[in-house]
Amino acid sequence: MSLNKNKILIYFTFFFCSLAFSQVKEKDSSKTEQLNEVVVTGQYNPQSIKKSVHNVIVIKREQIENQAANNLADLLNFNLNLTVIGNSQTGKSSVELFGLDGQYFSVLIDNVPVVSDQGLGNNIDLTQINLDDVERIEIVEGAMGVEYGANAFSGVINIITKKNIETDWKIQAIVQEETASDEYSWFEEGKHIQGLNIGHNFNEKWFARVGVNRNQFAGFYNNREGKDYYINDGARGYEWLPKTQITSSAMVNYNAENFKLNYRFEYFNEDLRFYNQEVRPNIDIQSQTSNPSATDRIYKTNRFVNNLNLNGILKSGIDYSASFSYQKQERGLNEFNYYIITKDKSRETDEVYQSTEAYFSKGTVSNLIKSKKFNVQMGYEGIHTVGFDTQATGAYSGGARTNKLTNLALFASPEYNFTDAFSIRPGVRYEYNSKYHSNVTASLSSRYLMSRGFEFRVNVGSAYRTPNFQELYLYFVDSNHDVRGNENLDPESGYTAFVNLKKTSWFNDSNASLVNNIKLSYVNLDDKIENVIINTLPLQYQYLNIDKYKLIAFTSENSFKTNNWNFHLGGTFQGRSRTYSKEVNNDDSFLFSYQLNARTTYHFEKIGMHVSALFKYQGSIDRYAATGETDDLGNNLFAKETIDGYGWLDASVKKSFFNKSLIATIGARNLLDITNVDVSNVNSGAIHSTGNQSLLLGYGRSYYLKLVYNLNF
Repeated sequence: MSLNKNKILIYFTFFFCSLAFSQVKEKDSSKTEQLNEVVVTGQYNPQSIKKSVHNVIVIKREQIENQAANNLADLLNFNLNLTVIGNSQTGKSSVELFGLDGQYFSVLIDNVPVVSDQGLGNNIDLTQINLDDVERIEIVEGAMGVEYGANAFSGVINIITKKNIETDWKIQAIVQEETASDEYSWFEEGKHIQGLNIGHNFNEKWFARVGVNRNQFAGFYNNREGKDYYINDGARGYEWLPKTQITSSAMVNYNAENFKLNYRFEYFNEDLRFYNQEVRPNIDIQSQTSNPSATDRIYKTNRFVNNLNLNGILKSGIDYSASFSYQKQERGLNEFNYYIITKDKSRETDEVYQSTEAYFSKGTVSNLIKSKKFNVQMGYEGIHTVGFDTQATGAYSGGARTNKLTNLALFASPEYNFTDAFSIRPGVRYEYNSKYHSNVTASLSSRYLMSRGFEFRVNVGSAYRTPNFQELYLYFVDSNHDVRGNENLDPESGYTAFVNLKKTSWFNDSNASLVNNIKLSYVNLDDKIENVIINTLPLQYQYLNIDKYKLIAFTSENSFKTNNWNFHLGGTFQGRSRTYSKEVNNDDSFLFSYQLNARTTYHFEKIGMHVSALFKYQGSIDRYAATGETDDLGNNLFAKETIDGYGWLDASVKKSFFNKSLIATIGARNLLDITNVDVSNVNSGAIHSTGNQSLLLGYGRSYYLKLVYNLNF
């Protein structure tokens, strides 16, 4: 990445925003009310996004449908400061927010964190979050430790589910067919999705919904030959493993004037299949026959979710809310010797190798003082998790190790409105962790609504992250590896600071509006946990608290909207620094990169058609990596490596028929046909090979057709 490109990006964003601010007229207050969106993330009660002290990013249902997004991984990749990366062998899609992975932000469904392999709320596989019953998604960037506790360091993603329908009954059937690059057939290739959802309003207060979704990805062959190939030349299996997901859910909602209750149940099942490249010929010399076989594996995931949310207003005027949840996720491994020609199995084993069981409760009260200027929220949160991971401990050390962890927290945040335009909200949280004892986090947020449509927000907050199961207990030692966890690790801690300036403007007396958003971000994280080399001969790794991570970012996002047209253009410029405190040769210089995104949707109202396009460009990223070599004093050597830049482009056309009873969406993902990008300038050594490597991102350009049938009566 050249410095000139960075300068061009900065100049462009400043120029665009300045031009927009200077040429449009002051907003019309009546029209502004039409744009007020109700948000719940980080709020005392559901309220207008304009009144929120946090900058809340909202992804509406319309955008989900225009992208034909079936899961969270399909949807989020076009957001700035956020990167989704899929894994061809595990089937998982991980996400980075401000350069920090999924361990540093929380994924919530209706304000309740989602169970995962490593606990509650973090390290979520985004492909496992189905979007059929989602109304909108709210994203708050920055430390939310006061509101959402440990591990909500870089932000939270809150998925808000649908709670009502407009008619007495609604039956929705979904069919979606999608290619995997140029591979497609009815059953053996591509992606095949079916869904059925039924909702019913029993009366004005009671609503219920049930749904099921089946998502089958048949795998991506590329240059491989699939499961029935029996020649031992390394061509058996798939480049991207096939998997099938089934999500079934049920929801009951009660909505009265001063009391609301919502119960949600979900069962999720995933079946991921690994077909070994190594084939044993099994030649029988006496009969001169062979019965080739391979050691294959099926990874199974089962997740149960029970969430109960309630909130209301007491006669005294006090607002209250409470959430209760029991969730359990298990991963199983079915391993067997598979005879490829006869399709028989032998030496079959079946075990649960990973389990997380979580109990969660959170409650708040607010509006304790009858005052228009002052409000205070107080609350508690309790989490108890029980889990084990035999792949981290049992597979190599001889037995599963169950880990129990309890978090208890009390928090409070008063909000004072000096005027209708200016408010300030400090907050503090005391949290007790059964392993790491007590921790205190704090925050300070402020909002100022200025004249001519300007909104100014400042958010500063602290948070911390506790080590996960692998970092604590991993024991992977054989003839070629020595990688160990560390039970003496300390939690990571730090703070973030965000400054946000937003302007909403109207053009003359029309319904055309322009929203400009400028954001400055700073992230500071201490005691970051890294897997580092502790010995070179023999080569040994261990997790240690040695890293300090910093990020500075400038982001500009600009949206233009008319009755029929939406257009968004944005860019972000980031600098990242890592300091390895125990590494003499480490370079802690800031390394800079940038992202650009654009999306547009045009609504042909007369014919019921939406045309959409989304683009994101990730500039090249530099980073320092240990080479596995040492200097004359035995200190590790580092080298800079560069991940090349790449662009991602999706497009779709959505058309409704028969008074919106039938909706068809046809589109393409990854139109630029990106499969991998080069990682260059890697020195030779024990970790990396000499020369360029490649980072696998996708399986190429794909096409889809989605049909949705709605029966309302």
